[in-house]
Amino acid sequence: MDKFISVEQAVSMVKDGMTLMIGGFLGVGSANKVLKGIHDAGIKNLTIIGNDTAFVDKGVGILVANHQVKKAIVSHIGTNPETIAQLNSKELEIEFVPQGTLAERIRCGGAGLGGVLTPTGLGTVVAEGKRVINVDGKDYLLELPIHADIALLGATVGDETGNLVFKGTTQNFNPMMAMAADVVIAEIENIVKVGEIAPEAIHTQNIFVDYIVK
Repeated sequence: MDKFISVEQAVSMVKDGMTLMIGGFLGVGSANKVLKGIHDAGIKNLTIIGNDTAFVDKGVGILVANHQVKKAIVSHIGTNPETIAQLNSKELEIEFVPQGTLAERIRCGGAGLGGVLTPTGLGTVVAEGKRVINVDGKDYLLELPIHADIALLGATVGDETGNLVFKGTTQNFNPMMAMAADVVIAEIENIVKVGEIAPEAIHTQNIFVDYIVK
């Protein structure tokens, strides 16, 4: 099956009100061409899930700056002053999730698990409204799995079937997100022939990737 699509075709799959997982860290390892296309198309009322909201002019931050995001589930927002301004004006809802917890919630979503127990966040605002479960005399927060309509991944290298390699910090969240969304779109920097990536070097297997954007 040919998985290759254009940026325009990828953008056409994103609709108002959808939930998007955005891989990467501060725009590194994100599907930046597709994000720019979503920006230009004016798709709105999006919920985004990712490590951060990048910068005003980079990565998913351009969607925030263009007022296309209604909610962000992230670990931090400090690099994007527009996110902070919209939070303070109550235009944008932020659900802060500790980074490790966010990774585990995404992993649970992809693996079909009911949640994860963690002590992280106990006694803080992170715990508000969440169940506390005691195991062997120790309290844990029950953190529930999260899913998305579409995951947008940014890969360094990929083959023609969608096997992916993420170089360095570009790997952040991408492999987990590939398992936790209904549709997975990978934007790949360098396309190689099948067999050119050693099997043990593959970070995300092609079975998880629905579409490829060069």
